[in-house]
Amino acid sequence: MKHIEKMNVYLANLSVWNVKLHNLHWNVTGMQFMPLHQFTEAMYDKTFAAYDDVAEHIKIKGFKPLVKVKDYLEVATIEELDYKDFTANEVLDYVGSDIELMRDFAVEIRNLADEESDFTAVGIFEDYIADFEKNLWFLRQIKG
Repeated sequence: MKHIEKMNVYLANLSVWNVKLHNLHWNVTGMQFMPLHQFTEAMYDKTFAAYDDVAEHIKIKGFKPLVKVKDYLEVATIEELDYKDFTANEVLDYVGSDIELMRDFAVEIRNLADEESDFTAVGIFEDYIADFEKNLWFLRQIKG
């Protein structure tokens, strides 16, 4: 099933993104520290929950989720960030571009799952897409 293969890449992205969001959370600086610190914390909490849900769905369908960080780094399409202090605009830009990447990938998986009659995955990924759209709206409002 093609969508399950894609879900393993999505799983890898969630793992890398979780670490990246922690980096941004810990290292945001400036006047917008508190709201962005809280926003990135909420994002990594959701990302971790999705990480577990996606892996479990792969298992439910009788396949094996990736489990090694080495494997995640080989297939992930989200890029890591080095340690540094991040301005509010940098955090907003990184988070926004990653949300767009994950939304577009979720749409691809949702459509493949629909073609392959995995309607549970369709529902899961439609929820992710809706949440990404809402968070992109939040980021647009913050940036003005």
